Amino acid sequence: MELGARRVTTERTDDGSFEALFTAEYARVAGIANRVLMDQHEAEDVAQEVFIDFHRLHSASAQYAPAWLHRAAAHAALNRLRGSKRRQRREVAQATQESDRTVDPQKLFEVSEDRRQVRQALARMAPKPAAVLVLRASGLSYAEVAQALGVGIGQVGTLLRRAEAALRKEVTSGTSL
Repeated sequence: MELGARRVTTERTDDGSFEALFTAEYARVAGIANRVLMDQHEAEDVAQEVFIDFHRLHSASAQYAPAWLHRAAAHAALNRLRGSKRRQRREVAQATQESDRTVDPQKLFEVSEDRRQVRQALARMAPKPAAVLVLRASGLSYAEVAQALGVGIGQVGTLLRRAEAALRKEVTSGTSL
């Protein structure tokens, strides 16, 4: 009987820890996903999936929780990006919305095309370089990127430069076709 009471207390404590983790990290996780997907609703779906996966697999009080969540958000968002049907629907919807608000259609087209090329190039890149670019562009510091990727802080600059070079190569090879 006493063992059962202890178990319930532990679960409530873990639920409280998870709620605190969710409150502290949700905006950043959703922001990382939104940076990749450029669709707030899709980003919120990704953030929810990431938190559900984390809750199912890990303890909310784990020290690696924020890093795991950031990394998982980047990878989950990139995986969604690779789905061509969703990507096509999202680009058409975004182009329609932006064309209603803009004065210069040519400028809008150029910006939209540049973004599309970058997203396609990110989708073709290896997961780690793509993740380092997404995490850094989402506002994470070098220390946070290092923790999320499980590398030393001194490696982030090198990884970032190599990822940027790979992105440039992907963008230019994608436009020459």
